[in-house]
Amino acid sequence: MAISVNTNVTSMKAQNQLNGANSRLSTSMERLSSGLRINSAKDDAAGLQISNRMTSQINGIGVAMRNANDGISIAQTAEGAMQESTNILQRMRDLSLQSANGSNSAEDRAAMQKELNALQSELTRISDTTSFGGQKLLDGSYGTQSFQVGAQANETISVSLKSVGAADIGNYTTTASGTAAGDFGNGFSAAAVNGVAVSTVGLTQGGKTTNVAVSLGDTALEAAASINKAGTGIKATAQTVVEANITAAFTGTGSLTMNVTDGTTSYAIDLTNVKDNDALTKSINNSSGETGVSAKLENGKVTITSSTGQDIGFTTTAGTAGTMALANMSSGTAIGTATVDGSAAATSTAAGSVKLSSAADFSLSGAAELSTSTSGAFTGVNTINISTAAGAQDAIAIIDGAISGIDSSRSDLGAVQNRMSFTINNLNSIQSNVTDARSRIQDVDFASETAQLTKQQILSQTSSAMLAQANQLPQTALSLLG
Repeated sequence: MAISVNTNVTSMKAQNQLNGANSRLSTSMERLSSGLRINSAKDDAAGLQISNRMTSQINGIGVAMRNANDGISIAQTAEGAMQESTNILQRMRDLSLQSANGSNSAEDRAAMQKELNALQSELTRISDTTSFGGQKLLDGSYGTQSFQVGAQANETISVSLKSVGAADIGNYTTTASGTAAGDFGNGFSAAAVNGVAVSTVGLTQGGKTTNVAVSLGDTALEAAASINKAGTGIKATAQTVVEANITAAFTGTGSLTMNVTDGTTSYAIDLTNVKDNDALTKSINNSSGETGVSAKLENGKVTITSSTGQDIGFTTTAGTAGTMALANMSSGTAIGTATVDGSAAATSTAAGSVKLSSAADFSLSGAAELSTSTSGAFTGVNTINISTAAGAQDAIAIIDGAISGIDSSRSDLGAVQNRMSFTINNLNSIQSNVTDARSRIQDVDFASETAQLTKQQILSQTSSAMLAQANQLPQTALSLLG
């Protein structure tokens, strides 16, 4: 190797090694002081991008978990208010059952109605005042809100809340009777039946339609049973109510018979020689334990009731003098009428009325035999009046519908709470795993880095020493000049 004074290659090499060692020493010190392997893009450009994406996900998951907890809090607040609303409705139901009892006077029922009015007001007050962070929950304004429960856009869970005010909870019912309930079948015919023809009733609720077959001559009881067996969530009840008024006593050689049938079993009550409405009432009630049909004399007329919807018919034979006016009151109004006069053999049959009810809206088709309605009509809890026995009976179905509606909403809230709880657990697991993955990318390995620091410190010191030696090499040329 030539001896050169102008260019000291050895010194230059030593300088490069010293600069490299110092640079690596600086990097190690930076990593150890920050705890991060990646402190700038030059440390690991791809790793920096990946770790930043993970940081966004980790931070987003933290916010999402707080959001989900807020959703649970809102659901719990709403459900707590619904629980109190249910308690109120249960008390209203108790009052309705109490008022429906025959032991109560008009004054008793009026007192019960006062308490019920107060409970109706409290239902509405709870609905109007229940809030979370100033946001009304149960007055109908909340609607459906989405909770961001993920680190990315549109990762949401929706919560829906409905009004639980007295005017907004209740029952959907059909009120208009159908063709079979509205007359006395074939009237004065030797082979009179209840008028029910073969039909298929379509019941639609929640977008699902169920077809129920009604057979020829089905009683209201049988039609209601067929609907209930279909399991649509729409409840069918049946009743037959006939109003009778004897205007001329039945006497003579003929006979008068009241026939009762549920479609399977038939009963016959002999009413021959019944002279007036009082005697008619007693004769029917004497057999009510067997037939299930009762009679009540009120305002000069006899109300004959089958609370299950059996057919009620009257048959006369020739030679029976007397007159009885009949009206089918099964749906609450006199639609079908007939007269039994005994001038000839005749049969008149009254079909019962089928009432459909549900906590949710529904529609029906092909149901002319049961109801001329095409959909359920809503009746709110705010309309309940238990100051009469009939009103108390109607109140029970309305309250049951309201309770069912609130129970359905509470079930939805419970499902949402459970879903959000599972979401939080899942997010927590994801956050832990992603944080661990990010740590492996951006965090420094102290064991490895301290070894690297020691190495670079030694190399820096040795490089400095070698640079000093290299800088002395050109002095060799002086010895040649002797």
